[in-house]
Amino acid sequence: MPVVTCIQDLKDLHRKRTPKMFYDYCESGSYTEQTFRENTSDFAQIRLRQKVAVDMSGRTTEGTMLGRKVAMPLALSPVGMTGMQRADGEIKAARAAAKFGVPYTLSTMSICSIEDVHAASPEPFWFQLYVMKDAEFVDAIVERAKRAQCSALVLTLDLQILGQRHKDLKNGLSAPPRLTLPNIVNMATKVQWGLEMLGTRRRFFGNIVGHAKGVSDAASLMTWTSEQFDPQLDWAKVARIRDQWGGKFILKGILDAEDARIAADFGADAIIVSNHGGRQLDGALSSIRMLPQVLEAVGGRCEVYLDSGIRQGQDILKALALGATGTMIGRAYIHGLGAMGQQGVETALEILRRELDTSMALCGERDVANLRRGNLMIPKGFFDHYI
Repeated sequence: MPVVTCIQDLKDLHRKRTPKMFYDYCESGSYTEQTFRENTSDFAQIRLRQKVAVDMSGRTTEGTMLGRKVAMPLALSPVGMTGMQRADGEIKAARAAAKFGVPYTLSTMSICSIEDVHAASPEPFWFQLYVMKDAEFVDAIVERAKRAQCSALVLTLDLQILGQRHKDLKNGLSAPPRLTLPNIVNMATKVQWGLEMLGTRRRFFGNIVGHAKGVSDAASLMTWTSEQFDPQLDWAKVARIRDQWGGKFILKGILDAEDARIAADFGADAIIVSNHGGRQLDGALSSIRMLPQVLEAVGGRCEVYLDSGIRQGQDILKALALGATGTMIGRAYIHGLGAMGQQGVETALEILRRELDTSMALCGERDVANLRRGNLMIPKGFFDHYI
């Protein structure tokens, strides 16, 4: 067993153990990947203020998200095709999150279905919704999430039209994945991955196949997914889905102060400051740069979570110190899943918690609730450089 000390170690193992097309799907952004890179590099520009001679006993990273006690203020973001990174990946990630004590979010574009995860997870999970043109399908999947007792609905707003991801096109990554000769040859070298995939019945999009009208096999699935993302999604449709859901309601993909004000006006319980991990609008600012503007616009009317760019516990600390009420990770836990399955997700979470705890202590704080901007050293003009 290799010694794993950080998320980068898990990333290296993920690359070795998972087929290239699925690793690249995780570790890529749209077009030039500028926003994808700056999501992490902008975090690195913010420094931590060291404090000494402070009692560091009795530390806690615990917090709350949507009224639920969490081991640290962090949730697992929705990631499409998680079940192709590792067999039954969504189930493994949900179990890891429940065991650790943080929320898990299941994607509409998951391999394991809502019902699969509900049957296997010991805790309620959040469900993420993509709005499709097929209104019957949208209504039905919201009702399915209700029956599965999902504790929150996460409505993603920034994927009406897909940003182009060059690696996915070159790898033949589609829904479902296209099995080209290079892909087959590469998959054949990932023996453990292949054996696990042979041992599961879950290899297609479980929330769609058999549920969407006319989708019963790989060919019909490809046609459906290529046509279905709704470019007419607007605030009126957001309101309709909010009212149909009737429970905890989270809006994901907010990267603008005016959008944040509208989201709060619409009664969102939380908003997620996110640029889809740099996979949509290339050239958009990083989530961490936009966080203060969003927080100011919301004015405490709802919880605000920071997504996109978190790779270490120090990043969580920085987001919380700037005022975020929670954080979310995607790639960091997917690297763990691809590296070591459920154990890898648990390892990723423990790495982040340990880094957060140690860094918080060295900043002179014993409780994540006490983190503040004074714990940070921020470059001049970092938040107002762009007009």
